[in-house]
Amino acid sequence: MPYRELVTRPVLTWCAVTVTGRLPVAMAPLAFVFLVRERPGGYTLGAVLAAAYVLGEIVAAPVLGMRTKAERARPQLAAGLAVGAAGFAGPALAPGAHPVVLGAFAFLAGAGPAAVPGALRALLTGLVPERAVTQAMSVESILTFAIWAAAPALVTGLALGAGSGVPLLLQAVLMAVATAGLWLLPPGWATGPQERGASARRALLRAWPVYVLGAAGLSLLALAELILPALLDQRGIGIGWAGPLLAGFSLGSAAGAFVYGLRSGWPGSLPVQSVVLVLGVTAGVALLAVLPWTGALAGVLIAAGLLQAPAMLTRNLALRQILPPSALAAGYSVMYAAVGAGYAVSGSLAGALLKVVAPSTAILYGVALTVLLTAVGAAGERRLARRSPTAQEPAAGAPVRKVRR
Repeated sequence: MPYRELVTRPVLTWCAVTVTGRLPVAMAPLAFVFLVRERPGGYTLGAVLAAAYVLGEIVAAPVLGMRTKAERARPQLAAGLAVGAAGFAGPALAPGAHPVVLGAFAFLAGAGPAAVPGALRALLTGLVPERAVTQAMSVESILTFAIWAAAPALVTGLALGAGSGVPLLLQAVLMAVATAGLWLLPPGWATGPQERGASARRALLRAWPVYVLGAAGLSLLALAELILPALLDQRGIGIGWAGPLLAGFSLGSAAGAFVYGLRSGWPGSLPVQSVVLVLGVTAGVALLAVLPWTGALAGVLIAAGLLQAPAMLTRNLALRQILPPSALAAGYSVMYAAVGAGYAVSGSLAGALLKVVAPSTAILYGVALTVLLTAVGAAGERRLARRSPTAQEPAAGAPVRKVRR
């Protein structure tokens, strides 16, 4: 089984560094809410702090990603993680600070390590044989969704049981541990001939359809997470079911990532796979608007989760075939920013719609936006394939040909 090739010391070390580096990211939005919820207007302030954190990620990811150099990645990543640790430690140690100060810390916490996920993904694919890249990315997705499933419960338990600032303090410690763990990994990753700055930027811009499809995929997650509590209330279902239902979605995504990695090649090209998978998740989210039973909602969310992770995997695999090796880390960082933007836009739309329409109707409007983004991204990829015949995609997991530009 291809997964056996991943059971090596470097890959296991990478997994440990990834968990300690990403768990703080998954905990961040809810941790900021719990930090200030007892202040006047606390929930509104918490939402603003969470938005500042996400804005830091979106703004910094492409900028820092393009500046990350493979040959000296370690000190750059360490500096970013250290800034993130400081950004979390500040509010934890001074929870009563002025909102502007807290917002600045939140922005730094998001911006500092924004390039780390993309760089770690590039590092991971350099630790494994080419034939095991799909499985390696599947393992990354499994870890990611498992982290996101555990983070809300961890934040809630620590904030209510130990103190409102304890989650942020733990996040700072975890990022510091991840910083130290970088020295147990290779200092960087191998690339082909380095692209000139203008050429690399053109390559990143040319891949815009992949980013649009990535944003479409995560916009669905925003709909599921942010509208589900209101939808349960509309259905007369206890709002306490929101946590277990979303955990089922995350666990389904982890299972979907594992299943996708079991095969070295799935039918259809990566763009076709991605569109089919995103539309499958879209159909599942749309069903949430019409199904009235808790069991049915759970089944739909688990099924949608099974498709969500493979949909994102196909996007990251597509980047490997569109971009030159020297631009991959930057491409992953731009993707990180794009999916964050998709989540933010969909979440903002959902929040605005909930003021004027029922939750079920808001979901359908969000689904329409996702379908529009998917159509735009799919059309862009078809156009990109016609212009770059050498970039036709082999089956997932097959050796990747370098694209001459």
